Order: sequence, then C-alpha cells, then structure tokens
Amino acid sequence: MLYTYKIPSLILLAMLHFAIPVHAADNAIISWRDWSPQVFSEAKKSGKHIILNVEAVWCHWCHVMDQKTYANPAVAAAIAKNYIAIKVDHDANPEIAARYRAWGWPATIFYNSDGVEIVKRAGYIPPESMTALLLAIVRDPSPERVVGAISITNPRSSLTVDDKATLIAMHKSSFDAKSGSLAIAMKFIDPDSVEYALLSGMAGDNSELARANKTLTAALKLEDPEWFGFYQYSTHGDWDHPHYEKIMRTQTRHIRLYAQAYAANQNQTYKTAAENTLIYLNRFLKAPNGGYYTSQDADLIQGQKSANYFALKDKQRLALGIPRVDEHRYTKENASLISALTRLYSATNNIAIKTEALAIGEWLLASRQRKDGGFNHGNSDNNSHADSKLFLADNISAVAALTDLYEISADRKWLKQAIATADTIRENIFSSELAGLAAASIDKSDPLAPYVDLEENILAARVLNTLHHYSGRAIDKTLADKAMAYLTNSAVIASRYTEAGILLADAELNRDPLHLVIVGPKSDTNAAALFSAALANYQSYRRIEWWDRSEGELINHDVEYPELAKSAAFVCNDQRCSTPIYTAKEIPEVIALIEGIKANR
Repeated sequence: MLYTYKIPSLILLAMLHFAIPVHAADNAIISWRDWSPQVFSEAKKSGKHIILNVEAVWCHWCHVMDQKTYANPAVAAAIAKNYIAIKVDHDANPEIAARYRAWGWPATIFYNSDGVEIVKRAGYIPPESMTALLLAIVRDPSPERVVGAISITNPRSSLTVDDKATLIAMHKSSFDAKSGSLAIAMKFIDPDSVEYALLSGMAGDNSELARANKTLTAALKLEDPEWFGFYQYSTHGDWDHPHYEKIMRTQTRHIRLYAQAYAANQNQTYKTAAENTLIYLNRFLKAPNGGYYTSQDADLIQGQKSANYFALKDKQRLALGIPRVDEHRYTKENASLISALTRLYSATNNIAIKTEALAIGEWLLASRQRKDGGFNHGNSDNNSHADSKLFLADNISAVAALTDLYEISADRKWLKQAIATADTIRENIFSSELAGLAAASIDKSDPLAPYVDLEENILAARVLNTLHHYSGRAIDKTLADKAMAYLTNSAVIASRYTEAGILLADAELNRDPLHLVIVGPKSDTNAAALFSAALANYQSYRRIEWWDRSEGELINHDVEYPELAKSAAFVCNDQRCSTPIYTAKEIPEVIALIEGIKANR
C-alpha cells in the first residue's frame, strides 16, 4: 500500500488562499503577553492580577472566545485596568498544558498579584459573564478553593494490595457496556484503559477482551470517511457528535492501539484503521523538510462550526479550502508518532513504515536534540541554542521513541541516544524534594511551584523501566521508581475516576519483560525472518534484540547464548530461556507456552 498522497501544488496554493483566515487574536484589543517569570514580577510590583488564557489553535470554542469575549470592549477595558493578560498555546507549552489539562480548552486561570491561583474556569465564557467575573475578582480576590500538593511520606515502587484492588474495581466500573469507552458523556479512546483490557483479554480474560474490542470498534465512527485520520472525541454520550479537530496525539494513539490490537487478534479492520491514519498524516501533516506538523483545525473558518463541511466529499472540501494546519513541529508529537509507527511496522512488517519511523528519528536528532542529549520542544526551528526549559513530555517521549527505534532496527545508536536523554532528565528534571518527576526542568525563578503530572509519570515509569532492561543500568530503574512513587500514592489514586495506566506501570516495574533475542548475522535471511516474527508478537512490555557477534556484546549482555551452526532465536522470561528456535513459525508457539496463553487467540 502506498502511504503518501500529495495534493497537487496548484490546488494546495488555492486551498491555502481560502483556508487560513486571520486568527482572532491577531486583531485583539488586549495586549497579550507570553508566559514568563517577568510577567509575575511585574504583577507584584504593580499590584495587578493576572489572567491566563490557555488555548489550543485547533479549538473551536477558543476561536469563539477570542472573537466574542476578548474582542468585547468592556472585557478589554476591565482587563486593561486591573490585570496583566497572558495567552498560552497549550501545544507550545507542555508544562502549562499538563498543569491545566483538567480545565479543558479554553481554560481561564486567575492569579493575584503574588502569583497565587485564585479562580479557574473551564470552557467558553460569554462577554457579559467574563466582565462580571473580572469585576468580582477585583472586589474579592480570595481563592475559591485551596488544594495543597499531594504529600508522599512513604514512597513505594509498587501498589499495595488494597490500592491495586481499588484501581481494578475503578477500571471495571468505568466501562460503558452499551457504547464502549468510559462511562462519561465524552467518547474517545482512553489509551491505557484499552491497552490494559487488551492485554488482560489476551491473557485469558474474555470479558476484558470484549471490552477492548467494543471500544476499538465503536471508535471507528470517529474516523474521517474521506481524508481518514481521527477526530478527537464525540459528545452527547455517543460516537455521533464529533469535534472535528485532528491533533497529532489522537492520531498516534489510534495508530498504536489499532496496530497492537491487530497484532493480538489479526482483525484486518484494525490494521486498515492504523494504515489509513498514516495516509491522512502523510497527506496533510507531513512537513516537506522533515517531521510532522501538530494539528489540523476543527473549523474551516475559525469560530464557525464545520459539520456541514466534513459531511462533504473530498473534491467538494478542496473547492472550499482546508482547515488551518498548525505547522509547528514539536518533539513530543513526533516522538509519539515514531513509537506508534514502530508498533505498526512490527505488526505488518511493511518496510515503508520502518523507513518513515527512522526518518523522523533522524530529523529529531538533527533539529531538536541539544548537545547534552536532551530535546528542545520546538517552538522555533532555530536549534542553534537550547530552550530555556526542558519538558518531561518531550524528553520521556523521545526516550520511548529512541528505544523503540532500537527495537525495530537493532541499531545500537538509537539505544545510546535513549540513554543520553534519560541522563538529561535525571540531571535537569529530577528533584529529591518532589514526589515523581516534574513536568519541566527545575528553575527557582519560575513563578509557580513545580508541577507533577500523572499522565507523564505513567509514561516515565514504563519507559524508563523498559530502558533499564535494555541498558542494564540501575540508575534507569531508580528514575522509573521515582515516577512510580507518585503513581502508587493512595491520595493520587483516590483523585482519579479511573487510571489503568497505573496498573500497567505497576505490573511492568515488578517483573521482567518478555525477552526475545535473535543470535546470528544481520546478513542472514533466516535471522531476519526470526527477528520479524519476534517483533510481530502483541506484547507491549517486551525486550527484543538482535545479536550479531561481529558487533561485540549487547549493551546489556545479561545472558550467555551458545554458539550454533546457524541463526536461532531465544525466548526468555522469569530467568528461564527456551531452547534454540530455528524457524519463524515456532516463535509465537514458544511465547504462548512461556506466557501461559494460547497462541493466536
């Protein structure tokens, strides 16, 4: 299958003429400032409060708020008199995005002149309501509620029996048996819940397998029938009211999960969904000089809903133009795409997908990597200097991507890069004073205390633990345990509706991954077939390596393998290894035996 479909250049130029309306904020009468410590210092000196508008460039209601609320003269006057106004694109600042993710987009946050959060509001605020709120805060700037940081006095690297039971109960009770996904009004794929259900199902729990398949099948209704790619979510408690933005995070999650589900049960529909998503990305979000863009807007004309537009066929849409594409190329989004593509390649053995994943990796190294091994976010394509902050979201996603590239290529360069990035996280983001890993590098000049994000720490615990098994370094496991200490806190668990990601992390940190090693020359076709068969297994927690003796020992050479007359594979688990495996078809049978499950369930 050909994965790249380019729009003819003349048509593209015509589309761009119609498709990129002026952003409302460009003509705003409010003097918006960027997020910086200087703004908070200025507020303290002037006695003014601060209003923070966290928006997303693809977000319909963010556009409406710019056009109707912030363009309102009364609102602008009230802000100018008593506030300093900050606007942040949540894709451009992962730390702010993590800190205020629960408030949706747009999020409106108020601070007093001392930099203390006093009021938070979620979603669109009409002009009259905003004017009243601005005046009310001036009259009484008392915090609406004070929520202290979660204190962890006895950090643990694993769940207690009771907390694990609580999380499992939360997982089971949160499922919408009628429609799939979580039992909430917003319908989308919650990736950790689906992955946990899929893995539990493949281990023999038929009810969990049915749950995973129900959600994955239902979520296909969010796929754009013309251009492919997935809309972010649906409202009204069903899958029939989509919000039409297509953000990279949504695309990578769908590619990864559908690829993993296809590897588990060979459902061709899942394979097609993953492949079609890549077709969409290559048509609309692939940059001509490397990497991928961040998102495509929900609206053709910003602030005007576009359901009628997305009901059109391809040529009819193109005649009107295409929704705005955010052409920033961020590390997190591109690294996450690499990880998704490595899973798709593993499941399909399509060399074009592997080639694309490696190309994105080379682009990240060339354009986003710092000299110390860490990665800049990418608000500018000028990589001649380091960003002032390192974000955990970027760097832990990069560790995952680099490790995944090592897994599918057996090229040790990628693993060495992953190790260097983990060291940068340790040196810049780790703090002994915090539970978990902070969302950004620690800087005492920051106006707000460091923030620890649960989603980022789930990823960090899992990724750093996997890296530990590849690297053999105890310091990588220590860093994984640091993230896990936050996740296992009972207060954190109690604050969640459901969080299967903690269960996944706990299971992985307390056992070894399934370990598959191919021993033989990389020039040998049978060794290559064994390697492909090893990659094709559905396990998400695994360590796959190809040892060509001519390259010297593996970086973590923790098992001695016999010298054999021909290439062979070995499957290891719980300090036991199989006898040599000489044919690709034997690998799933041996994995099934070792894992205690039925092959090809």
